[in-house]
Amino acid sequence: MLPLDVSAAINMHSQALLREDPELSAVFDRLQQLDSSGQRFAAVLRDTIDQLLNGEVTGRYDWKTLFKTEKTHAGTVVEINLQREFRFDDGDAMDYQIAGFDVDCKYSQQFGGWMIPPEAMGHLCLLVWADDYKSRWSAGLLRITPEWLNTGNNRDLKLTVKAEHRNKILWLWHDAELPENVLLHMAPADRQAVFAPTSGQARLNELFRRAQKRRIGRNVIRTVAQQKDYMKRVRGNGGSRSALRDEGILIMGDYESHRRIAEQLEIPVPREGEFVSARVYEVPSGQTERASVLLDGRHWACALADEPATHAPTLPAHTK
Repeated sequence: MLPLDVSAAINMHSQALLREDPELSAVFDRLQQLDSSGQRFAAVLRDTIDQLLNGEVTGRYDWKTLFKTEKTHAGTVVEINLQREFRFDDGDAMDYQIAGFDVDCKYSQQFGGWMIPPEAMGHLCLLVWADDYKSRWSAGLLRITPEWLNTGNNRDLKLTVKAEHRNKILWLWHDAELPENVLLHMAPADRQAVFAPTSGQARLNELFRRAQKRRIGRNVIRTVAQQKDYMKRVRGNGGSRSALRDEGILIMGDYESHRRIAEQLEIPVPREGEFVSARVYEVPSGQTERASVLLDGRHWACALADEPATHAPTLPAHTK
């Protein structure tokens, strides 16, 4: 968290930018209306990175394993997916029209690496950054001005924003949390154990054993299962949810009833399209020092390392 004096200075600077540029202010307000929390924007970036990795087919989970052409194409895919999510109109001269004004979209995985084309001069740019290794992302608006750009000698004459002028960017969301790429951030030994089995079902079971209390998205499930019916492999009736019950492991999905369980256990709550696993252990009803949930008429808390595995309770019916 930024110190109060730094936050106040940034806020004052932002207010000045909004006052000086009515078009910038209108676009900023519209984007804030569309996504005040930034969760939709973050989800698009997560899905776009996963789309490029194409784990279901390739088994990839690491940006470094992409081909050069795929990395080059990333900016275009981000641009397309943001337009699809937010239903931006096509711009006259730039990518989008937002609040009635042309806005160009530029993405870089390296912060500050946005490549600005000559035709963007004088226009507003939506500058987007996401780093899967840091699990962070940012998006801001900048009116492109020649003196704020580095001179370049690449063939298409694209330029970058000078480091000392990045403070001119009006941040919509800055250094926000990008949904975690669980496979990328797992300990190498755990990741090796997940991919060791030849069966997709066995790989998923190992994933939920080793990545407990972490949000696991559908694209992670697809990458590990590498099967068309990957969602079936998570649920009961033979999926990971039933296979791991004897080990005391619950797998909560994005159903409202499951989300409430995660909240009461004080573990990460699954968002749309996500799962969270946790091993639980029955505790006395009067034990108040541990967060617990009532299931099957008994109280359950997240199991401690020295507590033995017991059969897990039944999750409630799937209700949104």
